Amino acid sequence: MKPNRKEGTITFKADAKLTDLMAGIPNRSEFIRGAILAALDSTCPLCRGTGILTPTQKLHWERFSETHTVEECESCHAYHLVCDAGRGAQGGV
Repeated sequence: MKPNRKEGTITFKADAKLTDLMAGIPNRSEFIRGAILAALDSTCPLCRGTGILTPTQKLHWERFSETHTVEECESCHAYHLVCDAGRGAQGGV
């Protein structure tokens, strides 16, 4: 059985504009927790949200991109990875 982890407190500085924008939110802590969890759930698994690949990550990406492409979805216009290995005679995935 895992021991219960203690709750922690994280603080950050906010400028006056952000403070003013959040003034009407009834439970700011819950709002901030939700925003952070949503952001972490949408973080790039390679760069982990930095927007920059390390030299070794770049080498792995280059190898991966030999058989994969980044393409724009025709219906929603979101960019996504496509495995080119399955494109054979069918012309797409």
